Amino acid sequence: MLEIRHLKTLHALREADSLVEAAERLHLTQSALSHQFKELEERLGMQLFVRKTKPIRFTSAGLRLLQLADATLPLLRGAERDIARLAGGTAGRLHMAIECHSCFQWLMPTIDQFRDAWHEVELDLASGFAFAPLPALARGDLDLVVTSDPLDLAGITYVPLFTYEAMLAVANQHPWPANPTWYRKTWPRKP
Repeated sequence: MLEIRHLKTLHALREADSLVEAAERLHLTQSALSHQFKELEERLGMQLFVRKTKPIRFTSAGLRLLQLADATLPLLRGAERDIARLAGGTAGRLHMAIECHSCFQWLMPTIDQFRDAWHEVELDLASGFAFAPLPALARGDLDLVVTSDPLDLAGITYVPLFTYEAMLAVANQHPWPANPTWYRKTWPRKP
């Protein structure tokens, strides 16, 4: 079975163009590197390069594995980098939903500031009008929800963002501006 170390070894041999230099690059002895190639060639039942040639000549099997190494090793290095950033808390994905459309006015500039500070974090913003975001948060499908309707659900903690004052807009000709105490006493009615 092929292993990542085999691809790295072949890649190092091509880059170094000698077993001695490839072994140095891989921090192995020349003997250990030779044994690794011998073991791999026995597993595959094919020779990977022609010995004692300068420059090193790879066989068809060796060239095919080098193609695989060229495709695989950069992906592996990229994944290792991404995982290191995730582990360090500098990258990732933030899944969030918003339930109140009036919150978009202050949320979008805040998201822009977040992106400037955490450009490695991918934001996934979903509207709460298409699905029930609080149950999705409780299941772990979302990381946070901006809501004005807290529900008592297990595993969810609510943190106030700011105080919100709802304003009633009426025309100047409406009777309420002339008698503000009337609507303050009667509206909204509490059950």
